[in-house]
Amino acid sequence: MLLLAVHLAATAAMGGLIWFVQIVHYPLFDRADRADFPAFERDHQRRTSFVVGPLMGAEAATALWVVAAPPADLGYLLPLIGLALLGVIHLSTITLQVPAHERLARGHDPGVTRRLVRTNWIRTAGWSARTVLAVVMVVAAT
Repeated sequence: MLLLAVHLAATAAMGGLIWFVQIVHYPLFDRADRADFPAFERDHQRRTSFVVGPLMGAEAATALWVVAAPPADLGYLLPLIGLALLGVIHLSTITLQVPAHERLARGHDPGVTRRLVRTNWIRTAGWSARTVLAVVMVVAAT
């Protein structure tokens, strides 16, 4: 049960964080100082890594662990769905968000910022679904 609680905590933290990023943080990129935008973007990446790195690591480790050794009352289906959603989230991060941030590190581009906000809905939906799924797994395992 502790494993599921840690998994839920990490997933819910990422779920809340991604909504903040989607609604508040990314849209504000267009209001940042254009002349200093590369430094702004580098700071964004560095500071964000300190927050999301440990959470994403804990979430991924516990997601894998729940798939490898699910509680007896849980079975494999929900953990596998959760892992598949996490795969979509990470694929989106690697193929869409990271390249956008790399481009923005060279200078502000309103088109790239709009694309970043638009494509980030994939991760927002994914982490929202994973949060609900993590709650369902805790309830199912009790």
